[in-house]
Amino acid sequence: MTTLSPTHPVRRGPRRAYSAIPGETPGTPPWRALKSSILLICVVLVLLPFLAIISTSLADTAQVTKAGGYVLWPDNPSFSAYSALLSGGLVSKAMCVSVGITAVGTALSLLSSISLAYGLSRPGSFGHKPILILLLMSLLFVPGVIPSYLMVKQLGLINSYWSLILPTMINAFNVIVLRSFFMGIPKELIDSARIDGASELSILTRIVLPLSKASVAVIGLFYAVTYWNAFFNALLYINDAAKWPMQMVLRTYVVNNAALSGGQVDVAAGVPLPPAQSLQAAILVLSIVPIVIVYPFLQRHMNKGVMVGAVKG
Repeated sequence: MTTLSPTHPVRRGPRRAYSAIPGETPGTPPWRALKSSILLICVVLVLLPFLAIISTSLADTAQVTKAGGYVLWPDNPSFSAYSALLSGGLVSKAMCVSVGITAVGTALSLLSSISLAYGLSRPGSFGHKPILILLLMSLLFVPGVIPSYLMVKQLGLINSYWSLILPTMINAFNVIVLRSFFMGIPKELIDSARIDGASELSILTRIVLPLSKASVAVIGLFYAVTYWNAFFNALLYINDAAKWPMQMVLRTYVVNNAALSGGQVDVAAGVPLPPAQSLQAAILVLSIVPIVIVYPFLQRHMNKGVMVGAVKG
């Protein structure tokens, strides 16, 4: 007969954390110095192109000519390129067009997306399942360029600002994220409001939206970035250069390296036109500054707004 001896737990020492430096742990000064150095190199590599673009936009003609292109640090900073672009002409009009389209488009997109998402989040609402199926199908079956162009042309929107807003006014993914977040709101709050006689509009504006500020802010940022960065719709539907948004100007005069003529920028009589590299760099800076300014104010809502809305539902 075999006797089983009692087993004793095997004692193991503390598990040594992996370290890229032999003989060092992640908490020691050499390890921290290595991580700091890697992060510093990454930050420099990211910021260097932005510094070169900003410096080139502020450099004068002599320094740009001497550098043969981009300038890393301007000796005599000058805002002549920005003054020439924003004092009138094509770029200043494009800035106004982009700001107007982004503001109006974001407002309409948020209004329609919130309304649709709230209706789809209420079980038993009119056309709930068919509309939800159509919304999900739009994620799988995207219309091509030719059908979209023919539809816009049939509606008479060619060369109209509405052609830059209406085709992309509702994004199915954003609606689904908002719907998921609305469905996570406690049903007891909505039922109690209905018992008190509140209408659906009152429930949406006084209960649902105040509890969904994070998600609404993030979705609004998504729509704003989409409208601001969109150029393909303008390339298809806008034939008049005076109606171009900023991204079309950026594509034409920076990506395609077309030259800005004196009639497209405003300079004083007898004042030479700033160098082409400075004008192109200034256009690039003007195209990214609005989003860079807005993003930090909404960045704190990103994780809370998107992840909560995407996990629930």
